[in-house]
Amino acid sequence: MKLAIVGATGVVGTKMLEMVEQYKIPYNELVLFSSKRSSGKELEVNGETYTVQELTEDRTKDGFDYVVMSAGGSTSEKFAPLFEEAGAIVIDNSSFWRMHEDIDLIVPEINSPSLNRKIIANPNCSTIQSVIALQPLYDAFGVKRVHYATYQSVSGSGSGGIRDLEEGANGAEPTTYPKPIYNNVIPQIDVFLDDGYTKEEVKMIDETKKILGDDQIAVTATCVRVPVISSHSVQINVTLDQDATEEEVRDAFRNIPHIVLMDNPAEGVYPTPYEATDENEIYVGRIRKDPTLENTFHVWCVGDNILKGAAQNTVQILKSLIDNK
Repeated sequence: MKLAIVGATGVVGTKMLEMVEQYKIPYNELVLFSSKRSSGKELEVNGETYTVQELTEDRTKDGFDYVVMSAGGSTSEKFAPLFEEAGAIVIDNSSFWRMHEDIDLIVPEINSPSLNRKIIANPNCSTIQSVIALQPLYDAFGVKRVHYATYQSVSGSGSGGIRDLEEGANGAEPTTYPKPIYNNVIPQIDVFLDDGYTKEEVKMIDETKKILGDDQIAVTATCVRVPVISSHSVQINVTLDQDATEEEVRDAFRNIPHIVLMDNPAEGVYPTPYEATDENEIYVGRIRKDPTLENTFHVWCVGDNILKGAAQNTVQILKSLIDNK
């Protein structure tokens, strides 16, 4: 099996290499690609050193079985179809392909690829952890309405976001964000659209419906960048189709391997980015009834955005394809 990783030197790309090791992805040949600027760097995978190569159109014809991409939307737009045409299955971490009707948008714990095309999209990082928290409620009670309020870490913007936070502590002007992120929160992620929503908010709205396969759910969102290095937090306000108690909602999260229930606020037990960073699971807690809306609950959800929100989910998709080949 011949495997390519595109964007191998980036924040998500390097985590993907760790996930390839952790999930014991089998390959006979591994090729690491990057832009011309980063080519020539050396990276170690499974004890072997690889020289990162520049991605060009000619290299898409090298006979890859699987290609995992984390190199931005413009790179995916150009190169994913070329890899696909040459016979590879492409798993793409950018936002470019997610809402194309013929492209699968996959969270392996929830849905499986149909492979209408040989391009599979990895969802938005905040969407992934949120739908993982929603799915047990959707299965048990049905979901009528969702409101997301996100608290997203700077690593979601890659090395530039981390730099803005760290150097901002010393008074440096931001280069990635429109306002300083150090000692601040920014209620803007991506650009504003005509209706006042940002692209990030629209991603969460549209992707939630696509992943759960239900266009009837009413979804809205406010996405905010906060001065935290790793792990996103999402406050989910969810209205259920069927009546439920707080304890029944908690019970829906119990005994699910990829969810950790931390919900005893009286004893100081609730999840924060500190607990979730470098962990593969999604953490939920602070479950309580919303007295202002019928059959509505608050659920606090935390996850490592670089792991489950990006690299881990992508490699899980790859592993599921290999296992079910």
